Amino acid sequence: MNLTILVGNPTPNSKTLALAEHVADVIAPVIGAGRRRTIDLSDLASDMFDPNAQNVQRMMEEVAASDFAIVASPTYKATYTGLLKSFLDRYDQNGLASVVAIPVMTGGSLAHMLAPDVALRPLLVELGASVPTRSLFHLAASPDERGARVTKWVEQNRATLAGAAAARRAQCEAAN
Repeated sequence: MNLTILVGNPTPNSKTLALAEHVADVIAPVIGAGRRRTIDLSDLASDMFDPNAQNVQRMMEEVAASDFAIVASPTYKATYTGLLKSFLDRYDQNGLASVVAIPVMTGGSLAHMLAPDVALRPLLVELGASVPTRSLFHLAASPDERGARVTKWVEQNRATLAGAAAARRAQCEAAN
């Protein structure tokens, strides 16, 4: 299993990136992930609107080839960032058809805690990704609680994550 972290925060080395990497650290043993890649879209921002940008195309291919992808964004105007949307808009309708996606969002208020399920999940499903768990939302102002929040979320979703990994392995074996 390979795992990709895709972060749509326009700020480099963000709290959203730290949260997504922590989620990856905790779920990797649950899903049996052997390879992990982090794509911080802030590094690609200057090329995002160039349709011929090869670095953006390579990152798109990397995400689409992932078994699991943690797709993370801060909450902007009750939804995900334009940077993440611009990246995901480059895919065809089923561009993430073989990917198990985990929506993760940070926010400044609990008023936005449904944003990952209401806004980000439907976009990932539209692109063909499988989204077997509830999304993860975390208050950006609570970095000290991040570990406990992620651990609780993983424990609540452990069986579903393990089942999705087993199904993905079977799908890969059937394709070979």
